Formats: sequence, C-alpha cells, structure tokens
Amino acid sequence: MALFDRFWKGSRSGAPEGDGTPAGFFPLYESTRPLDDDEVDEPRPRGSANPDFDAWDAKLGLVDEALAATEKKRLRFWQRDYWRARSKWWWTGRSVMATLAVLALLIGWLTITAPLSKSLEPIAPPQVTLLASDGTPIARQGAVVEAPVKVADLPPHVTQAFLAIEDRRFYSHWGIDPRGIARAAWTGYGGGSTITQQLAKFTFLTPEQSLTRKAREALIAVWLESWLTKDEILERYLSNAYFGDNQYGLRAASLHYFYRQPEKLRPEQAAMLAGLLQAPSRYAPTKHYDKAKARMELVIQSMVDVGYLTAAEAAALPDPRVDVRKRDDNLPTGTYFADWALPLAREGMDASYSQQVLTTTLDSRLQALANRIVARAPLGGAQVALVAMRRNGEVVAMVGGRDYGKSPFNRVTQARRQPGSTFKAIVYLTALEAGWEPDDTIPNTPITQGSYRPKNSREQYSDQITLENAFAQSSNVAAVRLFQAVGSDKVIRTARKLGITAPMTEGDPSLALGTSSMTLMELTAAYAGIAANDYPIEPHAFARGEQGWWEWLTTPKDSMSSDTHEDLEGMLRAAINRGTGRNAVLPVANFGKTGTTQDYRDALFVGYAGDLVVGVWVGNDDNTPLNGVTGGSTPARIWRDFMRGALKVEAAPKPQASDTPDPEGPVQPLDVLEGEEIPLGQDGTSLRIEEGGVIIRQDGVPVEVRLNEGGVVVQPSASPSPGQPPL
Repeated sequence: MALFDRFWKGSRSGAPEGDGTPAGFFPLYESTRPLDDDEVDEPRPRGSANPDFDAWDAKLGLVDEALAATEKKRLRFWQRDYWRARSKWWWTGRSVMATLAVLALLIGWLTITAPLSKSLEPIAPPQVTLLASDGTPIARQGAVVEAPVKVADLPPHVTQAFLAIEDRRFYSHWGIDPRGIARAAWTGYGGGSTITQQLAKFTFLTPEQSLTRKAREALIAVWLESWLTKDEILERYLSNAYFGDNQYGLRAASLHYFYRQPEKLRPEQAAMLAGLLQAPSRYAPTKHYDKAKARMELVIQSMVDVGYLTAAEAAALPDPRVDVRKRDDNLPTGTYFADWALPLAREGMDASYSQQVLTTTLDSRLQALANRIVARAPLGGAQVALVAMRRNGEVVAMVGGRDYGKSPFNRVTQARRQPGSTFKAIVYLTALEAGWEPDDTIPNTPITQGSYRPKNSREQYSDQITLENAFAQSSNVAAVRLFQAVGSDKVIRTARKLGITAPMTEGDPSLALGTSSMTLMELTAAYAGIAANDYPIEPHAFARGEQGWWEWLTTPKDSMSSDTHEDLEGMLRAAINRGTGRNAVLPVANFGKTGTTQDYRDALFVGYAGDLVVGVWVGNDDNTPLNGVTGGSTPARIWRDFMRGALKVEAAPKPQASDTPDPEGPVQPLDVLEGEEIPLGQDGTSLRIEEGGVIIRQDGVPVEVRLNEGGVVVQPSASPSPGQPPL
C-alpha cells in the first residue's frame, strides 16, 4: 500500500477538500525515498464521485502555453521560427512604427539638405562690381540676377507659355507626372520632368546624371509640393531658371533680351523666353536667333494644343525684335586682385537677388604703376609677382603674373615658394629679442661639421663678423650659426607671431635660409608687421573700421620693444643701402632684404618705405633655375622703380662738378671691400673689385670685361654653380 500512497495526492499535500483542487492520483511522482518509510499513516482522501475534467484540461493548457513561451524565448532573431511565430497584429504594429520612423528621418533629412528657404535664393552668385578706393570700376563678376517675379503680376500668356512647353499638368500633379513623362517620350517634347522637379534639380542638386540623383529629385519635388503652393513653386522656378548670356531669372532675361519688365512681355516674347530653357546657350537669340525663333514656334504650337491660344491668334503673332542695350560691360570679369577679393567679399554677403557694388582698398594709380613696371622688366621667360600693401594690411596693388589672360594663376596668393634669405629677418629678430646686439660678432668661417654645410656667396668668409654686417652681406654661415644659437623653437615662435603659417620643422638648420615654402602675400604681411611693429597683420581687400574695445581685447597682438625695432630696422637699412640690396636704394628711408633660393630657382626682394610694404618675386612656374637672377638684381630693381613712382620720389641728383679741391684730400675707397659689387645702372650692370683689377658684368650677358695691369680682357661670364647657396 505504501507504493500507492506515494501517488495519492492528499497523502502529502494536506490540502483540504473542497478547495478546487481535484483529488486522485498524480500521473507522475519524482520522489526516490524508500518504499518502506516510517511515516505516520494518514487517512486517505476519498476520490470525488464526479471529477472536474475541464479544470484538468485548463491546467494542462496553461502548462502547454508556459512551455511554448519558454521555447519562444529561446529563439534568436536569425532563426526562421522567431519570425514565423509573430502574429499579424505584431507585424502590423511594427510596420506602422517603422513607416513613421522613416518619415521622421526623411523629413529631418530634407529639412537639413533641402530647406525650403534655399529655393528663395538665387542659384548663381549675383553680380558684384568692384571699385578702386577712388571709385574707379576695376572688375565685375557674377551672374546677372534681378528681383523675383510674382505670378499674380504677370500676364496670363507669360505663365501659359512656360506651362505649355514645360509642364502642362503643373496645377494637377503632386510634383511627379507619369502622364507627362509618357507624353514627352512619345512626342519628343513637352518636358519629362515637371517644373517642381526642375526647381528641385537646379536649386538643391548637382547636374550629374544618375538614378540616385533622379530619385532624390523626385523626393524633393514631393517635399516642395507638400509645403508650398503651386504659385510659389512657379514663382521660384521662373526667378531662378537660367536663360543664357549669364542671365538668371525671368526678370533679368526679359530686360536683357527685350529691355522690358516681365510684367509687360508680349505673347511672342514670352514664348521665345520659354523656349530658351531647354538649352539656353544654344537658343540664345543674341547669337542664334534662327534657332530661338524655331523653338519659339514650337512653344506657340504647344499653347495652341493646350488651348491657351487659338490658331488665328498664333498665326497673327509677329517675330519678336531683340533689344539688347549694352551697359558698361567693358570691365574685366577677372583680375588677379578681383579673383582674390571676391571670395572674401561673398563670405559676408547674404543670399540676395540684388547686385552689389563694393569699394576695395586697391589704389588705381598704384595698380597701373605696378602693371607698367612689371611689363617693362627684363624677365626673359620667367614669371613675376608683386604685391603692395599699407602697414595695416590694406592691399593697394597686386600683380600675380605677367599676363592674366594667359595664366590667371595668382603667384601672390596661390604659389608657395621658398622665401630664401628674406626669412633671415625673422632669425635676426629672434636673436635681438634674445639679447643679442647688432655689434655682436659671430664666426663667419666655413661650416665643416655636421651633415648640413651651407656656403656663402662667392665663398666669401672671415673669422668674425658683426650681426649687422652679416645681415647686410647675407652671410649664410653666420645665419645658420645664429639660428642654432637662439634655438629653432624660438625662431619658429617668432614666425608664428608674425603671421606665418607655413610648416616648419624644429631642429632643421636650413630654416635659417628660408627653405619653408610660403606665399608672397604671407611673407609680405610679415614684413608689414615688422614695419608697423604690430603683428600679425592680416592682408585685406576691403577697408575696415576702427577696432572696437571688445575686438581689441580678444584679438591677440604682439610687438617688439622700441630698441629691438630700431636695431632691426638698422639691419634692414644696411642690407638695402650697403649690402645685397643696393639696387633697390631710394633717396628716402628704405628698409628691405634680398632672397635667392638654391640653384637660383627663386629671386625675391621684400621691403618697405613710407607707408608701403612691397614684395616682389621672380621665378619659373616649373621651378627650373633662373639665368643667374638674384634677389638683388631684377626683383630689387622692380621694387625700386615701383617705390619711386608710388612715393613720387626722384633719384638722387648727380654730384655737381667743382674746381675747388677737396680740403680733406683724395677720397680713399675704404667703403668698397674686395669682392663687393657696385651697381652701375638700372640694366643690371655691376662692377666688382678683385685683387689686381676690376670686373664689369651685366645680368643676362654671357661675357664679362676684366680690367687689370695687362689691359682689357673679355672673358666668359662666371656661370652660377649648381650648388650656389641662397642670398
């Protein structure tokens, strides 16, 4: 009996009868205790005469559901049964939620990439006219854009002409017109894209041909239709479409081709303008009137087909007469200065249909002077660049090359070339700020240790040399030793304070000789900072107002002490008056430095006099060596000639002959050292004193004349060696 007692439900549960729990035997029992236990026998509950089988079935159903739920939880999303077990309501709810999420993302994407406000902006930058500081027009760039049109103000035949040829069902579709696409494919005209799609294309998208762009075009078209009225879409379309001859928008085209406002266009004129949209350059009536007329007739026929015109009215329309009235279009569309200034101007301009007239800092007299000086300079096949600015950074003249028409590449702002020895001014400024004095000496002997061994020009050395003389004579070995003495990090820090952003590597001794490439504009601005003793100087093309207190407080500026500034200017004067820059000497206070890079690839002169800071560069675009041109030759003469005209100074008067003997006795040539060159004119002729005689040579001439005790000897000119060190 003990065996049966174990399967008796009431024998262990102690549950009272009548609690809803069915009495009877369990079908399973998991106990493993011995059969003959010593438990106290309890009275066996009596089985119900009427067992509740429905309750049993319900209980078993709950067990099955629990097991199914447990098995379902064990499924993973990559298993097929995981998805097959989902109900239709689950799929429906998730589909609705996913659709709403996609719509939200789509609206957010369109808000960012295709804002409605962008369709109100002109698709091409409006025309900008630049004036010199005296009001003289100097350049005009940009598209001709006029005020937008209003559909309500236009005659019906104007809008009807565009609708008939471009989008007949414009007022009945939702941005995409399948019927219009089919009609265009069947007839060959009528436009496959709706006006809304065209607005989306030239306002928000690029002209690339791809299925992705076409899909985005359709999507944006629906977006525009959802938020704008039909008239608003048509107005934005007519105000931005391109009509050829650099005319954007219906108003600009109407004034250009027929010299009348669009509100007064005749039907035949409107039809001709509507016909231009398919190929504006090919159908422009100013150049291809016959093609424009044929296209106009197609538009008129479309208006008849739609019912906008009767056949009789169409036949009575005359051929429109083109009335193009020239304005002052003789202004150049581009110059070196305009190409640099216009992007700066457009950065601060709001999107607008109105034309702009801006006054720049350019001085028309100085610009004309720079053009003349550069045109007559003996450049051979080399290129040239010149930039002149005030000490505050106002650019007053710019020549970016020999001929803008042949090469608009701006060698002032775009070409990055080595500055050569013009960079030495920064090295010596760093030394002066570190406590060096112009009279301090430094070894001027050849560098015989280390991997970098620069040489002086013409192998001229001495045991010691003062800093001022080393700067004036452009001693390379002295500059490198000074660079290493003050530290490359300090030199680079000084260059950064002056506004030079060119990459420079600490510890590289060649930096002392200007091996870090930079633009001529950047280099000249650094010299402007030295001249003003207020840096960095930012070159600008438009006049700036006085600096406010907040701008003064938040704009970092630096300067050197008055003693340091005076010492540096003394060195710059020595370089131009008795050093390598003697060809640039002026009869007024002048300051400057020459620069010649390795193998004569670049020749520069940068300096200042009066209120002008001018940089000049000569070189070849392909970086090939020049024919012995140094910074002290052609660039220095260009700088001098420009400065003389700009400052309106004349050359120093020739000394007057006098019969009165000099009470001091004959002048001893103590100021002319052996090996130095003395300029004899403006054509590059120079005289060099050497032991036992003198040598006369001229830039570009392959021979030189030697005078010595034996008489006159004509010999080949000493050609520059390939490893000639920079000046």
